[in-house]
This record gives sequence, structure tokens and C-alpha cells, in this order.
Amino acid sequence: GNNMVEFLNLKRINDSYEPQIQAAINRVLKSGRYILGEETQGFEIEFASYCGVKNCIGVGNGLDALHLILKAYDIGVGDEVIVPGNTFIATWLAVSYTGATPVGVDPRIDTYNIDPDLIEQAITPNTKAIIAVHLYGRPADMHTIKVIAAKHKLKVIEDAAQAHGASMDGIKTGALSDAAAFSFYPGKNLGALGDGGAITTHDDELAKKLRMLRNYGSVVRYEHSLAGFNSRLDEIQASILRAKLSDLDATNQARTRIASRYLSEIKNPLCQLPNVNEQQKSAWHLFVIQTTQRQALIDKLAADGIHTLIHYPKPCHLQDAYSKPQSFKSSQPLKISEMLSNNILSIPMDPSMTAIEVDQVIESINQWTV
Repeated sequence: GNNMVEFLNLKRINDSYEPQIQAAINRVLKSGRYILGEETQGFEIEFASYCGVKNCIGVGNGLDALHLILKAYDIGVGDEVIVPGNTFIATWLAVSYTGATPVGVDPRIDTYNIDPDLIEQAITPNTKAIIAVHLYGRPADMHTIKVIAAKHKLKVIEDAAQAHGASMDGIKTGALSDAAAFSFYPGKNLGALGDGGAITTHDDELAKKLRMLRNYGSVVRYEHSLAGFNSRLDEIQASILRAKLSDLDATNQARTRIASRYLSEIKNPLCQLPNVNEQQKSAWHLFVIQTTQRQALIDKLAADGIHTLIHYPKPCHLQDAYSKPQSFKSSQPLKISEMLSNNILSIPMDPSMTAIEVDQVIESINQWTV
């Protein structure tokens, strides 16, 4: 019989780094510095260099990364921020946190990312920024988004929480906008052993402001120039991220090899595979297919011992969190976001998958009939 194929075997992944992780934690222990010490500083330098930007600011998590960028741009009550209709709720919550209004725009059905052709009709005199999410690891159409943003004098913010190491025309995510937010949640391509996040930006002035905002609005201890927050990348998490960063390109290549096998070997007319684009190199955080018979496919894969997930089963605008009038806007009903939420299925994507596990997934999907 077949073995279980986990969706993402995090324990197996992290076990492979055990000596490096132990050494990293020991360094922090011996240093006696537990907040904003050498590890966070070292990681910031290394991750900025990896992304090809001048500045990286380590923060508590990906939601805080987005929220602090918006705060640094003084976005708040009365302002609007354009967000994709299909994304993890953090993208919307960051906007709501500031008092601004998220304005939902449907995705393109073939890329899952925000549809640039629908952005302009959502812009009003109150619009201040566009958050482009690189969903599932595939870069959004940044060229078109930046042209629209320049025309309307809007900031462009990347939500790169799922896209560490993805690139567009050879430029990495994190370097494609005014500022970008990353999450290092354990399941991400670059994952910590707990929460963590970072902001990357080419803008030195913005970076200076963000360093204050994450640390109580302070540069000099007990002197507070801004009404700041407490959101700092933890020293231990930073040390672990440093240990794993050097391997990120290799694990992303492993993901790409698995994705290539799925793309060429899954042949089932009931399943629509993700579209690929050579200019937009996905980090393949998730491999998401579409089918109108989703529950039947989930059941078939489960019967074959294969674990799947849905990212995401209910769009932001249908969540109770956004049921209050005026809690969000959209220039038209978010029908494609709703349709995708009914048809998408994420199949196992894990850089530590064996060839046999990939075979099992492909075989199970190809045998499936309704």
C-alpha cells in the first residue's frame, strides 16, 4: 500500500537543519542579547542582499510588516487601499488596522493574482496605495500595476508573504515596489520556528521610519518621536532564518522541479493546472489546481493517503470580520474570487518530497474519474 503523503512535512524539513538550528540558538544564548541584537541585524543585511534591496527591517510577523508599511506612509482613516479579492485575510486586515478601507479587486482566473485591467475602475480620489499580493509564490503583474500607480500617484506595496525568492525579469520579489512585506511563518518557503516577518525597501527614509515604528517609535532609548508599536523580529528566529536562508534557492529549485513534474505529468481533463510564465518565476509556495468537482477529488486523494488543503475556502469579503457596512468596498461584485474559492485545491508541495511521493500524487489524480 501507499505511504501517507503529507501536504508539507515541516518536521522532516526542519530536522534536516538540526545542527545548524542548534548552533544558531546556542549563539543567541551565549550572546546575552535577546532583542534587536546581532542576529536580527545579520539577517537584515543578508536578506536585503538576497532580495537586492538596500534595506530590510525585521518585524514580528507578516501582518505587522504590511501594517507598519501603511503606517509609515501615513495611510489611515478616510483613505482607501486596493487589495486583491482572493488573498489571505492578513492583506485586508493590515488596511483595516490603520482605519483605512480595503477596496477589493478580483483576480485573473489564470494567474490567481489581482487583475490589472480591473484596478483603474476601483481607484477614487481617496486611494493611496495598491497592495499587490504574489499569491502562491507567483509574482503579480508588477509592470502594469506600476504604470497604473505612477499615473495616479499611488504607492505600490508587495505582499510577498508567499513569494520568498520568486522573481520577475530576474528581479526578486521584495525589490519590485516601494516596499514589500514578508512573513516567516513556519510553513513559508523561508520559515522560522515561530512567527516572524520583514519589510524590504529601496527607500532609506522609509526604512528609518519603519525602524522607529517597530520599536515604540524610538531611536534613542526612552525618547519616542513617533507613536510606534512593538513588532520586532525575535533574535532566536532571526538566527534560525540565517541558517536556512543560504539554502533557500536550493529548496525553491526543489519546489520548481516538483511543479514541473506536476505540470507535465498530471493529465486529467477534470483538473485545470496553474498557468506558468517564464518572466514571472514562481517560488511555488503552493501548487494550486482548479476543479468543479473538488470534494470528489479531495476524497479520492484522501483515500490514497494524500493530504490536500484549500487556500482559501472563504474569500475575505464573505468573512464575518467584513460583514459590517463600510468595512470594505469593491467596484463590482467579487465573483471570480468567490468562484475560485469553490474550485481551488492545493496539492502537496514540499521541497523534501521524494520522487515516489510525487509519483503517488500524480498517479492518484490521473486515476480520478467522476
